[in-house]
Amino acid sequence: MSHPFPPPPIKPFERLQASDGLLIDAQRWRKAHDYHRLRQNAHYQCLNQPGVVCGLGVRAIAAPREVEAQYRDGRWVEIQPGIAIDLLGNLIVVPNTLPFRIATEVRGSDPVVVYLVVSYVDPDELRRSTQREVVQEMYRVDEKSTSPGSTEIEICRVLIQSGEVTITQPTDAFFPGYNNIDLRYRRQAQARPQAIVRVAQVNHNDSECARSFFNLSYLLQAVESLYPSLRGTEEVGQVTFNENLQEYDLLYLTGKQALSLNSFELENLKKYLNTGGVLLVDAPLDGNALIEKTQALAQQLETPLKPLEELRRDHPLRTRPFLFAALPMINQQLIQVLTGGGIILIIGDLASAWGLDRGLSLPRLTIRTAQELGVNILNYAWKRRQLIGLQQEDYSGEW
Repeated sequence: MSHPFPPPPIKPFERLQASDGLLIDAQRWRKAHDYHRLRQNAHYQCLNQPGVVCGLGVRAIAAPREVEAQYRDGRWVEIQPGIAIDLLGNLIVVPNTLPFRIATEVRGSDPVVVYLVVSYVDPDELRRSTQREVVQEMYRVDEKSTSPGSTEIEICRVLIQSGEVTITQPTDAFFPGYNNIDLRYRRQAQARPQAIVRVAQVNHNDSECARSFFNLSYLLQAVESLYPSLRGTEEVGQVTFNENLQEYDLLYLTGKQALSLNSFELENLKKYLNTGGVLLVDAPLDGNALIEKTQALAQQLETPLKPLEELRRDHPLRTRPFLFAALPMINQQLIQVLTGGGIILIIGDLASAWGLDRGLSLPRLTIRTAQELGVNILNYAWKRRQLIGLQQEDYSGEW
């Protein structure tokens, strides 16, 4: 799984070496100015992530009068002026309102998500009938039924139904319906996080292994607000121990039954832990079988688990980024944390307090405290992966 906003390639820049008597022709002039443009773009790409800077609103409109009669339908929207910056650091400027007709037809019975995207157009790459002394940088708006590409900026999406389509504003902007303009997924241009933390739930032979799946999503959503240096992925992955685990920084496992790993799964997990991955086992207080098997697994891997209180006081699980003197209480019970060799065992069902409980009865302080400890775990997983990865030959440099 690649980083959604990868850094620029590790490649040195070349600039024109000026000297007295150097003849400046069009090619050398372009080379001299391209150096500054590309360097500025790389600076943006290193420190920021792409998205909308301002404007680029979208509203439903009636078909413009000047269009042909066959296209005068309810599929028209108007894109407002605005600015965006793409992954490569190119500034995309839309100076005027732009009417746009969404043309996608749904062939089957299932609705289709249509994305409206804007992208940068380099005027040097356009074919022109006449040469001009000054050219304007351009943009292009497209509709597509696949996710936006790496250099495209999403400005809205619409869930199109089959049959006659009329694009409308949603009644509730937070919960758009069919054929409604949906602006919820637009990315804002902003400072780049240190890392995107990737999390997967481990599915195993326990009927309760997925009970905290949605609470994992709540934790990943909270990361950006609680600790902006980290971000969580938009979706939680799902894996088993016999799959490729390396694309995830943290594996989350819960339930009550004991783990049963064959020799291949054990070797796969061992490789994952040795290359910096973290396995978080979140057991309820009555999950004795899972607790005992996890401790036995750590012993088998020659990295026995030790209680957090027996480790250094400045251990990152206790101190970074949030400071914990005492560990939080979940359901009136103090949780326990044990760790060793990349395995973290939580006894006390920590994830049950990362999101909304069925009765909506968890105090806000309990949720926030549990989430802060969760952020410490995510930060520990990312940092462990980075520190171990930097000592390996094939480390790519991406988070």
